Parts: sequence; C-alpha cells; structure tokens
Amino acid sequence: MNNGPASKSSLSRRRLLQLGVGGTAASLVAGSFQLAMPPAAFAQDVSTPDAALAALMAGNKRYVSNTLTSPQHDLDLLKQNNEEKQQPFAAVLSCADSRVPVEWVFDQTIGHLFVTRVAGNLITPEIIGSLEYGAAVLGTKVILVLGHGGCGAVAAAIQGKSVPGQISSLFPHIQAAVDQAGPDLTATIKANAVYQARLLGESSTVLAPMIKEGKVRVVAGFYDLATGSVTQL
Repeated sequence: MNNGPASKSSLSRRRLLQLGVGGTAASLVAGSFQLAMPPAAFAQDVSTPDAALAALMAGNKRYVSNTLTSPQHDLDLLKQNNEEKQQPFAAVLSCADSRVPVEWVFDQTIGHLFVTRVAGNLITPEIIGSLEYGAAVLGTKVILVLGHGGCGAVAAAIQGKSVPGQISSLFPHIQAAVDQAGPDLTATIKANAVYQARLLGESSTVLAPMIKEGKVRVVAGFYDLATGSVTQL
C-alpha cells in the first residue's frame, strides 16, 4: 500500500498497464516485452487443481521473462466467449495494493481469473462467500492467497499505531502473523498469506469438503515487487 522500488524492466509495468490490453502489438514490441504466440489451448480448459496452479505459475514465468501471451487475444473474441458466462480456472485473493496487477502477473486475460482484493489479502465473510462462489458455481480449481513485498497493511499492523477511520479494523485479521513473525516485515507478509490460506480452507463449509475431495487447492504465494516473481509458500 506504500510506495516501493520501481520495476527493473526497461518498459515499466505501469506503462504496460497504461497501454492496456487493447494496446497494439507494435506498441508492446517496441518496448522490452516480447509477445509469444498464444497457446493452442485456452487457460479455461484447465480441469484439475494441479494443472490450474501450474498454469498460473507458467504465466508468472512469462511475465517475469517478458514473453506475454495475453495481449495477443482478440478482445472481440473474448467478449463473444465470456458475454453469457464466465469459466475462470483459478481464483486469486490479492491485496488491494495498486502495484499488484493480478492478471498481468500471471499473464492471464479476460475470463481466466476470479479475483478478489482487500488490503492485506484478508479472509473475511465477504471474501469467503466470493471464493466459495468461484469454486462451487464457476468451477475454479485453485485459490491462491497472494501476499506481496512492502505490504502497507501488514506494516501498519506491526506498528500498531493510531490510524484514521476504520483502517485499524484490518489489524486483528493480521495479528496472528505479527505474533508469529513480527517485526520482520517480509516474514510477516509471508506468514500472513499462509495463515489466511489456512483460515480459508478451515473456515469454509463449502471449500473444506472440496479440498478434501481434491477438487480445489488453496495455496499461498508471495509476489516480489522488484522482480515480478511469485513464489509458493
């Protein structure tokens, strides 16, 4: 939530977001990002939790190596495929931090990911309900709880100082991670992602049996702002 180090890419990811998915291929090739040909099978074809997680991590490798495929997809075709229904293969619970562009991070495009966001990537009743809908109704196979470097919500929870408005309402949700790994910020961010993932799997009466039956996986990850790399925790 606070300012962090700039991307090491010569074409900043902020610039990529300004270009948007609708930007021309020529505009992207002019920068450091190279566009690979789209895969023969769309990511929506992923049918198992392990395959879904593998697809996410493969997309992150393309993002880090500047070989994106998602901008190649035609927006008109995507609208045609997704106007009546959505079939995301994965769900991501991310922090609300503006430096974590989830679809870009995993090189996925419209209709591929079911994304929920809240400061500190916290598990709340509303988040649980949303992710239950994603798995039980939309068919997502994996849920990734994604922490990120320099998370301001976690930093504020560690400091425990007086803050305006309802910002402090975030702190109790993060306290377990603070108790475990504070005051080390990165360690606490990672501990929080793992804790929230475990809490989701244990507290959801919808997801718990799906996890037990191998229909869904819930995993935690950490996004490095400087490198763009996501590591599983």
